[in-house]
Amino acid sequence: MTEAITEANIHDLMKRDNVAFINFQFSDMFGIVKSVTIPTSKFAGSLKHGLWFDGSSIEGFTRIFESDMLLRPDLSTYSMIPWMKTNSYNIARVICDVFMPDGEPFESDPRFILRKVIKEARDMGFLYNTGPESEFFLFKRENGRIKTAQNRAIEPHDRGQYFDLVLDLGFEVRRDMMEVLIQMGIDVEASHHEVAPGQHEIDFKYGDALSSADKVLTLKSTLKVIAEKHGLYATFMPKPITGVNGSGMHVHQSLFSLDGEKNLFYDANDKYHLSEIAYHFLAGQMHHVNAMAAILNPIVNSYKRLVPGYEASTYICWAQTNRSALIRVPRCSAGREKAARIEIRCPDPSCNPYLAFAMLLKAGLDGIKNKIQPPEPVEENVFEFDKDQLLERKIDVLPYSLWHSLSSLKKNPVMLSVLGDELASKYIRAKEKEWDDYRISVTDWEIENYLEWV
Repeated sequence: MTEAITEANIHDLMKRDNVAFINFQFSDMFGIVKSVTIPTSKFAGSLKHGLWFDGSSIEGFTRIFESDMLLRPDLSTYSMIPWMKTNSYNIARVICDVFMPDGEPFESDPRFILRKVIKEARDMGFLYNTGPESEFFLFKRENGRIKTAQNRAIEPHDRGQYFDLVLDLGFEVRRDMMEVLIQMGIDVEASHHEVAPGQHEIDFKYGDALSSADKVLTLKSTLKVIAEKHGLYATFMPKPITGVNGSGMHVHQSLFSLDGEKNLFYDANDKYHLSEIAYHFLAGQMHHVNAMAAILNPIVNSYKRLVPGYEASTYICWAQTNRSALIRVPRCSAGREKAARIEIRCPDPSCNPYLAFAMLLKAGLDGIKNKIQPPEPVEENVFEFDKDQLLERKIDVLPYSLWHSLSSLKKNPVMLSVLGDELASKYIRAKEKEWDDYRISVTDWEIENYLEWV
């Protein structure tokens, strides 16, 4: 068993690892990693007093006249940064929580927001585990820029398909990515080529939601660095290429007892091996998903992935075998009760994982508190349903655009309460501006289709 990292042993650990500098990392409201670097000689003081930084320069943080904020490192996130190793010394990182000058947690810190909902779950007797599956694309670089083909489309790194080997040029790149992630303490389980050309996936072992969110940010930043070292560009943009599958971040979820021993989603006597708690949790997420989409699918481009025909769920229903459903219940074999879970398939990897997991957990807890019942499962391929069938089965669809999801969020007090008044206001304002900037932009498609004949 790995020894827990504490203030008593962290200095010996850094000395053993020959660490000369340490990066203090944290996230803005969009899930972009920010970093401050200090020499190890200053680390003891930062543990005692925190590290000051200017919060007014970070998206979603404080205003210019109240800019002083503190970073306090979470020592459990300590790891080496393999690609920054030199012949003389190493560089490490820790992920931090953000505090105000008076020592109180900064309530708009995405990590604190997730911690807050996790505490609510613990108070109800639940541990929340997640297993996110982040897909991404690798594109070619030429002279430091993304290479484009003659039709000006960005050019994927290969022409491989799902689980391909012969045409999978990303195998060596993914191997290097996995090696670095393992060195950083992430328990990688598998990697493979995804459906679209140049599309890949690397999965790590499920765990508590906070550490899973930390790992998502680590994975995204790490993969970009390793791709660049191979002369490639890694992107988590949901739909970078027209006409092929986009990148999702399916999230497997379960609730356990506080001792971590009992999976509270499991019921041996149920057809789907789901407990009443699991059904209420599932129903809560279906009930709130339109509002959650503003966080789970946070950019304009997200909604170009959420269209029928490309394996992204667009219909608000649930099932076991049907991958066109919003929520899928993976099969749970005998003797593997701890593997019972639900999988929500609409999130994409452009989201802030702290806010995404906080929203998902809050929606599920609301379903449990109010004993919300799910509709009947839909095992047919919903992509083949016409409007009358959707209406007859009472199957709704996800929002068509960022504007629609923001409209739903503004009307949903439960989901707004996750963000808090201040962050909700800043987030919605920023995303409405993003939508307006997109809405008034003239696209290449418009030029190609209208310029000559209108």
